[in-house]
Amino acid sequence: MISLQKSPERDFKILNLSDPQLSNEDWENGKSDVLAATVDELVSAVRPDLITVSGDLAQAGHLDSYGKLADLFASTGVPWAPVFGNHDEMNGEADILAAVEVMARRPGFTFETGPRELGIGNYVVLIGEGDRPVHALFMTDTHDMKPRVNENGETVREYADYTPGQIKWYVETVGELKGLGVPESTVIMHIPCYTYNEAIAAAIKPGVDPYSVDPAEGAQTGCWAEGYEDSFGVMRDISSYPEDNGFFDAVLEKDHTKTLIAGHNHSTNFSVPYRGVRFVFSLKAGPGWDWDERCNGGTVITVDSAGRAKTAHRYVNPNNLRRKEK
Repeated sequence: MISLQKSPERDFKILNLSDPQLSNEDWENGKSDVLAATVDELVSAVRPDLITVSGDLAQAGHLDSYGKLADLFASTGVPWAPVFGNHDEMNGEADILAAVEVMARRPGFTFETGPRELGIGNYVVLIGEGDRPVHALFMTDTHDMKPRVNENGETVREYADYTPGQIKWYVETVGELKGLGVPESTVIMHIPCYTYNEAIAAAIKPGVDPYSVDPAEGAQTGCWAEGYEDSFGVMRDISSYPEDNGFFDAVLEKDHTKTLIAGHNHSTNFSVPYRGVRFVFSLKAGPGWDWDERCNGGTVITVDSAGRAKTAHRYVNPNNLRRKEK
């Protein structure tokens, strides 16, 4: 468990970035300039105490890219904590561990491998104020792909989700956090859990086609159903595992996690409350892989002295950026 301190004079701010996903070549062809300028503007505006990355840091095997991303974050002077995504993990554990070794040589890298039988990167960041813990971040590994037998009896590969062992780890760790007096937690993942599908289905006003909503807009006040008016963002795709694995049942049972943050779907960035928990897709940072520049930026999680977390998107128009020189 990693411990960080919150100043009693102000809220603790977490800047979550998702899916930078640059290849080695992208760091030479100008795409890295957009990412670097986006990070600089966000850090200057938000002044975060911690940067988190909700997966797809780079492309598996592109070790130079992991090193340069770590250099970029080191240049901010802000500690940063990642989880891995499917593009990080697609070549297996050896490549992930090699990337960890590269990034660990840079200042500010805040990470624990966690129990190896659960994956790589299941760990907790505990935020304290003085000697009193106020919030916890679950940093979780959602893996790459896993097999599923479909309705036709065919074995297909789907985006993965939490294993039963991870859900057990989550439940036991929440129990430990409650014993420490931690009032609330946030879970950061890459691939969204299945319940994201249920949350957006409940939140969208009947008759509204979510694909018709302009990603350039923020609150989208005309598209939310009654009771979901404080939702924001847009829905494009939810590439979750297509079956419920029971994770959200554990969240409801333990009644501790109030915010879920996912990456993975680059132009999906909705934030909706559902059954007492806020389901958030983080903004994608930079032009790596599939990118809608209208959705460029980061997501800010603000934790107050009572441990309550609030989220907001901060968009960065890439056309207005002053790019870093190489």
